[in-house]
Amino acid sequence: MNINEKLSTLKYNKDKDSHLSVDNNICRKCIKKVCTYICPANVYEWNDNSSSLIIRYENCLECGACKIACEKNNIQWRYPSAGCGVKFKNG
Repeated sequence: MNINEKLSTLKYNKDKDSHLSVDNNICRKCIKKVCTYICPANVYEWNDNSSSLIIRYENCLECGACKIACEKNNIQWRYPSAGCGVKFKNG
């Protein structure tokens, strides 16, 4: 089973507010934009037209890789509200 097939088996309970945030002014100065390829769930996407980072927080696996990899230390990360976020097991 490849990563996309595995990701499709996860369940999410979408929080009303994002648990991830960035300062797009800082993101604009970032050359590598590591968050856009380090995240296994493709949560981050750079939009050239608006010069901003699109964050699909509802897909977050809560692994923290983005926060660790961000060269600008610009990703503000917290756990989703109680009962929200990724659900790794059915039941």
